[in-house]
Amino acid sequence: MKTRAIIMAGGEGARLSVLTVKRTKPAVPFAGKYRIIDFALSNCVNSNIFDIMVLAQYRPHSLIEHIGAGAPWDLNRDFTGGVRILTPYKARFEADWFEGTADAVQQNFSFVKRGSPDLILILSGDHIYSMDYDTMITFHMDQQADLTMGTIRVPLADASRFGVVTVDKKFRVKSFVEKPKDPPSDLINMGVYVFNRELLDRVLWEDHLREDSTHDFGKDIIPRLVKSKLRVIAYPFTGYWMDVGTILSYWQAHMDMLSPNPPLKLYDRSWIIHTRTEERPPVRIPQNASIFASMISDGCTIQEGARIESSVLSPGVIVRPGAIVRESIILTDTVIESGSVIERAILDKHVHVETGARVGGGIANPDIKLAVVGKNSVIPSGMVVEPGATIGTDVNASDYPGLIVKSGELLETKRQPYEI
Repeated sequence: MKTRAIIMAGGEGARLSVLTVKRTKPAVPFAGKYRIIDFALSNCVNSNIFDIMVLAQYRPHSLIEHIGAGAPWDLNRDFTGGVRILTPYKARFEADWFEGTADAVQQNFSFVKRGSPDLILILSGDHIYSMDYDTMITFHMDQQADLTMGTIRVPLADASRFGVVTVDKKFRVKSFVEKPKDPPSDLINMGVYVFNRELLDRVLWEDHLREDSTHDFGKDIIPRLVKSKLRVIAYPFTGYWMDVGTILSYWQAHMDMLSPNPPLKLYDRSWIIHTRTEERPPVRIPQNASIFASMISDGCTIQEGARIESSVLSPGVIVRPGAIVRESIILTDTVIESGSVIERAILDKHVHVETGARVGGGIANPDIKLAVVGKNSVIPSGMVVEPGATIGTDVNASDYPGLIVKSGELLETKRQPYEI
């Protein structure tokens, strides 16, 4: 059976706050050296699926630059598949800005069906997990399914954030409700679908003609198929899976990677997470620096007396003497000057934390409030950014009204932001 994968990578990701002001959600860095979309791409190639389309929409520049021709994933191929990135385009008839996930696939279906694939694997580009799609495809064929959807059990208290599924003893989906207030089950939709191509072609066109549809898989396509007489089957996934669509879940997924027994095996040589790697020198750590339970990427410089605890540092981060970083995520080329303290914070790329500043806090508090700092911003000397405060992108010293940014506040630049 010939399978073509489609990765939905157009999400604006507003719940990720300032991290998605200048990039789409799947392009947000993760675990130091990766981007979120690397997990879906790597799952595909590790499952021997080399024919992949990426549907992009919102601020795709970082994503396009990262994927390129697909060489890091062995996807720079012309005759046996490869990766293609498709964005909205203006055509003479029926093509415009994507209205929903289903509409994005529908508008590109002439490309999707080219070469007559038998199965279409539809994936979200903003989830962290390792999954063998070939096993799911075999399950789909054995069940003689029209549609197979990946499912996983979560704490019942979290189920209302997702599409909730109920199934019978033979895995057939009996009901599907998108983000219910009172979830009938702890079994949720992962956003991983195997469709028979002819069925997908038909249901997308029918949905396209419906004026009452939002043209979304979770809200429209899947509920209608479940109510039909078609065989909609739930594939039970039991590994680690995290929707990193919120600041808290993004931070928590990083903390999961730092646990004594990480639930996602980044170091499994039989299931490599591929990425586009920067050419950076080895990490430099002097004798009297202190690092505990952390992930430090290439090109980082940890200077004398600095202390890093339970944190993730992306390439090129500099931590000056005496600075402290605890339970935080520090992205590429950020500089943390001497005497600064960073606790339970997320700092985007090219942030400069000046001498003696404090960002975040509350490390002993079970009620987690994260401080977030946007790309290219400066935290002036002596500044206090309280837990739960947010600094936007491109903020400099002149934008601060005082020496404290309080919890719940969003400080944005008064100047015209610039792009990098």
